[in-house]
Amino acid sequence: MHAAPALPARLLLLVLDDDLDAALAAGLMDYVPSPGDNALLPGHPDLAARLQQAQQQLHRAWAARARYQQRTQRLAGRAAEREARRAPPAPTPELKPALPPAAAAILARAKAKAAGKTS
Repeated sequence: MHAAPALPARLLLLVLDDDLDAALAAGLMDYVPSPGDNALLPGHPDLAARLQQAQQQLHRAWAARARYQQRTQRLAGRAAEREARRAPPAPTPELKPALPPAAAAILARAKAKAAGKTS
């Protein structure tokens, strides 16, 4: 019967197998180097450094994901604002509809002509 490997050795084996989910579940992010950790796994004298490197990579990846999510939310908000500005205002009963440009021009000429005759 073999004894279970010490936690840091188990964590490194999981990291080396690229099983980060299992390493996280086993406590990778809680790992703090202790004297003697580098001697736990023959052939891996850099055990502590590799586990700390995996922790740093995960922290960077999580920070990048958070920045991406914030950017996505910011862009979605800007798009919604832009669409709101583009949308015509909802018609209300107290507002009269605007005249088409050609009708407004005819009305303006008629008003000017009428104003010229009365003076």
